[in-house]
Amino acid sequence: MNRRIRRTGLVIVTLFLVLFAQAVWLQVFSAERLYENQANTYRQIVAEYEVDRGNILARDGKTRLAFSQPTGREFDYIRRYPAGDLFAPITGFYSLVYGRTNLEQSFNPYLSARSDDLLATNIWDQLLGKTKQGASIVSTIDDDLQRIASQQLQGRPGAVAAIDPRTGDVLALVSVPSYDPNALSSHEPRSVRKAWDRYNSDPQKPMVSKANQELYPPGSTFKIITASAALENGYGPESTWPNPPALDLPQSSATLQNFGGSHCNGGSATITLQQAFTQSCNVTFGEIGLELGANALNAQAEAYGFNQDIPFQVPLVTGNFPEPSYFDERQPAVALSAIGQDEVSANPMQMAMAASAIANGGVLMQPRLVSAVIDPAGREIQGAAPAAVAFGRPISSRTAAQLTTMMVQVVESGTGTAAQIQGISVAGKTGTAQHGQGLDPHAWFVGFAPAQDPKVAVAVVVLDGGDLGREATGGAVAAPIAKAVMQAALEKKP
Repeated sequence: MNRRIRRTGLVIVTLFLVLFAQAVWLQVFSAERLYENQANTYRQIVAEYEVDRGNILARDGKTRLAFSQPTGREFDYIRRYPAGDLFAPITGFYSLVYGRTNLEQSFNPYLSARSDDLLATNIWDQLLGKTKQGASIVSTIDDDLQRIASQQLQGRPGAVAAIDPRTGDVLALVSVPSYDPNALSSHEPRSVRKAWDRYNSDPQKPMVSKANQELYPPGSTFKIITASAALENGYGPESTWPNPPALDLPQSSATLQNFGGSHCNGGSATITLQQAFTQSCNVTFGEIGLELGANALNAQAEAYGFNQDIPFQVPLVTGNFPEPSYFDERQPAVALSAIGQDEVSANPMQMAMAASAIANGGVLMQPRLVSAVIDPAGREIQGAAPAAVAFGRPISSRTAAQLTTMMVQVVESGTGTAAQIQGISVAGKTGTAQHGQGLDPHAWFVGFAPAQDPKVAVAVVVLDGGDLGREATGGAVAAPIAKAVMQAALEKKP
């Protein structure tokens, strides 16, 4: 009798091991081949929607930016975005018809439970007959700052980027207009295609983030790059420069003038770098650009990340500064590039990174959007999210300190007074960028606060002058938005 029991037990154990081995073989070794088989396309989709896809969470680890909801229908779960268009530049969409974008795409192996890090959990859940669950990702986005930045834009086309300069964590990434990912996550293909066509036919391109995917002339905000190059090449804040009312451009009959045709520094014969920066004098910075030359300007811009491939968890188009050879037959363009015009282009992410490098003592941190990945049991998956790391050092700590002082002066008594926060020292730079004949200028502001112990760096662009049109300036339009975002960030509890 005992022998029969042992034999029966051995058979049961053997069968269990065979079943387990088959499951492992299908789950591990054959999974990719079976998944890629085109004959399984429909079953792939059904299987994918059987997974309780992980949440995308805000910085607090609680607020859901995206989650999956049971349907009780053929496709078990539907993706929901409770804030509509607010976080679309971060989450992207998860669509039955058009696939995935942004964090939904870059962290899909974890969200969809296909990562090897979740293999043991998946096998155990399968044996127990439980629903397959994806991991959740904790973003660096502060949902309050995101809302405030969006509200401050007041529906005007533009964008805001806010970064913690100490870590590179992106605290807000707002683009207006945006789109509602819920319209693309529907299980009705016809309505999904209609929404897709509507969004893509909109000339304002709501599905392309103005904060990190499009480029615009940065105007005078680029003077922080030019000033960096001057300081790094031995021209101090008190260095003096000729101060004509207009600059005759080489190889040309054209001239470069200050904003509104004004004569900086009361019309005096000379002006210091600090004074020119505070008053945002185009003539002086054109002179500085010609003195430094295209090589120095290009090298400094690239040190700040222009023309570089910067790792990021969603698409990031970095700023452009022309190669030195571009200026061989275009000497006037050197002066224009020094004030952020001609072929120079950037977006709020690029300029917020530049401001954050100055705020961080000259060290540029690599930007990141995800701080942690949490498995279904609530445990953090080590190594799944990028660590805070430095991208490079564009300027010395001495230059960073000098630039900070110069930027504080801009907000205290220059073109950026609208960014002042009572009781807090703010560093900043305004910009009013021309971008086409007869078109209203883009209004810019970049800055950080508190100036001597920075917690947040911000860049704002309001396209085509917002409500003020051709009368717009960065100080009047963009600086108040930056002030509100910085103030809100500093009021947050650590």
